[in-house]
Amino acid sequence: MAANPLINQGVLNRVRGSVLFIDNPQLNVSAPFLGKQGISTAPEGDVAGYIGTMTGAVPSPEPYLIMTVSLHLLKTQSFGDLWKQQIETQAIIGDLTVYPDAATLSNYVYTNCTIKSFGELNFAGEDPSYMVTLQGTYNINSAMFDLN
Repeated sequence: MAANPLINQGVLNRVRGSVLFIDNPQLNVSAPFLGKQGISTAPEGDVAGYIGTMTGAVPSPEPYLIMTVSLHLLKTQSFGDLWKQQIETQAIIGDLTVYPDAATLSNYVYTNCTIKSFGELNFAGEDPSYMVTLQGTYNINSAMFDLN
């Protein structure tokens, strides 16, 4: 029987997760502006696909993914209204960097970002959330551009 390798499992830091905007720093999101759900990201699509041939398949990596970023903001702060005003003024918000909740995971940079939508708003006095959904481009498979 193998011995326990005693590998450190690491640490999560719920207040580390944040989003910084290059061209719109007034929209920067950090822990004090977030509900319990915080920040989440999700890819739309695959990192690579396969194209069928007569006898097999050819791999075809994608050069980018569309990423969705969900911000669970608080409508109980004026910061939520800042985002409401941004939606009413200009949906294009530029490049952003997502800082994950684990210092061991490098940051994610998304380009050409927009405000995609915002979530249902409950005004019954029992829900502080104001969810804003963003979309941007995440460049992947950079080795594709090495033409050697």
